[in-house]
Amino acid sequence: MSADASARTSMHSTRNAKHNPFATPALSAAPTQEKSDYSGYFPNVQTKAYVPRRRKFQSARLKDGEYDEKPWLQGKDDPNFKRKRWERIIFWIGIGIGIVAGGAVCALEYMSVSTGSFCPVWEDDFHSIDNSAWSFEIQRGGFGTGAFDWTTDDPKNAYTDAEGLHIVPTLTTESTDITPEQLYDGYTLNLTTAKTCTSTDYTMCSIYSNKTTGDIINPVRSARMTTKGKKSIQYGKVEVVAKMPKGDWLWPAIWMMPEDDIYGPWPQSGEIDIAESRGNSPLNYTDGRNSIISAMHWGPSTSTDAFWRTSGKHNLRRADYSQAFHTYGLEWTPDYLFMYIDNQLLQTFYIKFATGANTMWNRGKFGEYIANQSALFDPWSQTGQRNTPFDQKFYLILNVAVGGTNGFFKDGVGNKPWGDGSLTAPKSFWDAKQLWLPSWGEGHERGMTVKSVKMSSHGAC
Repeated sequence: MSADASARTSMHSTRNAKHNPFATPALSAAPTQEKSDYSGYFPNVQTKAYVPRRRKFQSARLKDGEYDEKPWLQGKDDPNFKRKRWERIIFWIGIGIGIVAGGAVCALEYMSVSTGSFCPVWEDDFHSIDNSAWSFEIQRGGFGTGAFDWTTDDPKNAYTDAEGLHIVPTLTTESTDITPEQLYDGYTLNLTTAKTCTSTDYTMCSIYSNKTTGDIINPVRSARMTTKGKKSIQYGKVEVVAKMPKGDWLWPAIWMMPEDDIYGPWPQSGEIDIAESRGNSPLNYTDGRNSIISAMHWGPSTSTDAFWRTSGKHNLRRADYSQAFHTYGLEWTPDYLFMYIDNQLLQTFYIKFATGANTMWNRGKFGEYIANQSALFDPWSQTGQRNTPFDQKFYLILNVAVGGTNGFFKDGVGNKPWGDGSLTAPKSFWDAKQLWLPSWGEGHERGMTVKSVKMSSHGAC
């Protein structure tokens, strides 16, 4: 056999071996043993696998004479020495100012927490309803807010148990003999005739249901309890431990009104709202039962109530005020007034009564108002006090209202089923009961539960 034939035979055998299913796969062979397909043509040459060449490591260390600048050794010889020195000075001055400012803020906050003396004058743990301290206001006219509830002294609406006092709204058709048909038409509710109404205003005591006009009997009943004429303070502290209700359009309130309207009708003689809330779920209503609102109402007329200048709120983020008891407090002296939740550090609102000529009249800028083409009358100037009208005795009120037309529940928010300007707002509210009634809590969960009330006067005992 010739050399060429021998080479071709050898190459053919090698290629066939690679396709032999019982042979060792070519890719599994060690790189140093693998031969090129052309080895048959060069039988005396052995090939090896390609091994990449490694790059030589290069040191990053500076070499002598390569970079001789050493600015940290230059000192005053550095051309930027003055600029850098001022940069350091400004930096440390900024640090110093921050420390001083932080200390000042802490000091002011500490000083805002009262260290005055207060003398306890009354406390109620609600083992029962104490008639020597509490009275019921029985009306059906909404108390100026357009609320839809009829307030009663019915034990279904106000009662005590081991938890304390419960003020619970109930449906009129479930807690009275009034039928659903009578609620809409042909029934006269007259609390004056029944000698139970506590108002001298006839419209606050009676109503006739008429399906033609849309007037209905109050669809919900609740309770409103006050200490008027029995327990009141002029400066001091009030603390109410309570749990708020759960349910759409419920309006719980812990607040105070003046014993005597010394400076005129509301709001000339003032109002102090320690804590108000809405029973709506915060998922459907911004500032629902996760929010507590505190405010002072004051002004020379109803249209100039300046509560928006003296109000505040506190919201919970992952809970709401119907889930646990909280302490709602007021601290009030001739120099300041503030409301708080649980302790004096969590203040919902604070006001320091101005000194000198800066009275509440000037604070409200009422001198700039014009009503009926004439300037407003200042009802407080004769006292010479900077905190008038909040310089008189106030009594405590606890209640749970339902709905209203004064703007506390804003139109178009939370699927509100009535409009504040509607003459048939109570009917619209009641017609939509299938929407709001399922949101009301079970039993007394739909009401406000009050565990205790404490009242103290300002000054030593």
